[in-house]
Amino acid sequence: MFVREIRDPVARLTGGKAGTAAEKALVHVGVTTIGSLLCRYPRDWEDRSRFAPLKDFRNGQVCSIARVLAHDWFYVGKTRTLKIFIEDETARACLVCYNRPFMKNQLAVGNDYLIYGDFEFKYGEIQSSSFDFEPAPIRATVPATTAGAGRVAPGQILPIYPLTKDLRMTKLRVLVKQALDAYLPAIEDEIPQSIRERYHLLTKAQALKAIHFPESMKELEKAKKTIMYEELFYLEVMVGKRAQAKRSVMRRTPAETMSGMTQKTPDFQNMLLDRLPFALTEGQREAVSDINKDMDSPYPMARLLQGDVGSGKTLVAFLATLKAIEKGGQAAIMAPTELLARQHAENAAKLLEPLGVNVAFLTGNVKSKGRKQLLKNLASGAIDAAIGTHALFSRDVRYRDLRLVVIDEQHRFGVMQRQAILAKGDAPDLLMMSATPIPRTLAITVFGDLDVSVIKGLPPGRQPIVTHLARESNEGKVYDFVRAQLKSGAQAYFVYPLIEEGELDLKDAVSMEERLVTEIFPEYTIALAHSKMDEEEKRLTMEAFRRGDIHILVATSVVEVGVDVPNATCMVIEHAERFGLSALHQLRGRVGRGTAQSFCFLVYSDKYTEDAKTRLMVMLEHSDGFVIAEEDLKLRGPGQINGVEQSGYIRLGLADPVEHAAILEKARADAFAMLEADPGLLASDHRCVAEVLSRAPPFSDVGV
Repeated sequence: MFVREIRDPVARLTGGKAGTAAEKALVHVGVTTIGSLLCRYPRDWEDRSRFAPLKDFRNGQVCSIARVLAHDWFYVGKTRTLKIFIEDETARACLVCYNRPFMKNQLAVGNDYLIYGDFEFKYGEIQSSSFDFEPAPIRATVPATTAGAGRVAPGQILPIYPLTKDLRMTKLRVLVKQALDAYLPAIEDEIPQSIRERYHLLTKAQALKAIHFPESMKELEKAKKTIMYEELFYLEVMVGKRAQAKRSVMRRTPAETMSGMTQKTPDFQNMLLDRLPFALTEGQREAVSDINKDMDSPYPMARLLQGDVGSGKTLVAFLATLKAIEKGGQAAIMAPTELLARQHAENAAKLLEPLGVNVAFLTGNVKSKGRKQLLKNLASGAIDAAIGTHALFSRDVRYRDLRLVVIDEQHRFGVMQRQAILAKGDAPDLLMMSATPIPRTLAITVFGDLDVSVIKGLPPGRQPIVTHLARESNEGKVYDFVRAQLKSGAQAYFVYPLIEEGELDLKDAVSMEERLVTEIFPEYTIALAHSKMDEEEKRLTMEAFRRGDIHILVATSVVEVGVDVPNATCMVIEHAERFGLSALHQLRGRVGRGTAQSFCFLVYSDKYTEDAKTRLMVMLEHSDGFVIAEEDLKLRGPGQINGVEQSGYIRLGLADPVEHAAILEKARADAFAMLEADPGLLASDHRCVAEVLSRAPPFSDVGV
């Protein structure tokens, strides 16, 4: 059986006693079966097979057999703390047991123990407050076989697992050891033998044993390599299967395509390009060329268009829309918010309607009378391009001939939502756009079944945004700088992490709007925008800001997407340490939309973590969204792959697509070569892959 097929409850390892504290703690972290327990890999390993005496504490961790000499206490009352004095053949030291008075009974005076931990010279003695211990082995090293069934032998390389409340390391190690003893002989391999031999990988059973309880560091590295490769191989198999499914769908034949065409077939793309007051950037031209080739091919387009904030993706999408209309079809452009959808519709009206293209705007707020006529025109083909929110794939929406679907800010839509709008046409072309750059290593995993176009650089006249870090105590200087910009006729954003005052000691948008109005910028017009506001009120506020009637917009991250105000030159993000890299980059991109020099101030409080400090430094040092995305991925991890909520990317056990990019490239090449040569996975060497996909599909919990 495959390891994911082991569905016996963890209670079987605890003598059938369900509901123990350890079992409840494991359920809390998603471990409900013995199979999932074996797949919860250690986060680190302690090499207790190599002894290091107390006198060598400066070389790293100590691992030595020491005798307990005495117990002592310091402080009184609630802070009373135990000290345990020990010595080995080389030196004396003490163990400081903060909040662990019970150690007095576990480390008895006169007994020998194997002590493992980090030691330092402090207060005139060698001491440690971060240590572990176990009964001393009889000899310097003890073979693992002497540990007994379900026991962990001393002197081994031991796993370090992520822990939660009520889950002790010793208990977890014993449970995993018991599971391995009971189930390992029956576990089947999941990697084709030819691939395993080519890369000198372990069998699945060998890898599981070695990843939890390796006999040497060399064996541990082989186990890591095996499991990482397997995870990435199956990830690419799933991506390759999706690509196969897409290639199996043929669009209509050229004859059928021509029969659906109307009299409206001028060269719309060149007509628009001739009307533009500027030339496309090189990146835009390449993207348009890629899209045109796709739309002329016999297969439906499936392309991801990446471009940094303000790189001109929307214009490329409009040109793709014109291509679909030239072919006699319709296009639908879907945005995640009504604000962004309305902005796209307004821009489309300015650029496309003068060419004779009929554009419609559709959201859930379109009133019933107007909606009825709009739907009638969509169904008849009188509307060429529909722009809106998720309302575009509502049950009552019908298209005469939907040829192109454009999804803006694709990461905000789930798989089911994409499928719903694609089902409105007969194998329409799909163009997904993202202003949140996706690192290449992630693009070939999550979106490996898509072709990718990247728009590099900014349109002519745009200047890089100058970024400054400012402590909260120095925010007065930030206000002075913004005031000077306002005097010159510019506008500014002030963004806060909370809408209203909460339990956390953070500034909020509502309170700060009042303070900015009454104390800091009383001479300027200030307005508020956040997600709890009525959509119409929010739209009117944003429109007034775009017209210049409002000088300062106080907001939450609701302005992260879809606000284009060329006259805004200052972005002030307060409590910037509370925002993720992606949000910070998107917010910074709200300024710099015109030709004037723009500025972003990241104001942070003294209470920030090391991760927050790293994020702020990344923003200070980098303006390239792709570099920022790579750093964001390193900090946050891969997450989920294509889940319905689409909140992240992939969930893996050991592999990291960024850190292990070299393994990813090999796994991708092997998976795609296998599927190309044997699409049905019928060859004897590939049968294990077919069986895995049938009996124990990986990533099934994240909707791949």
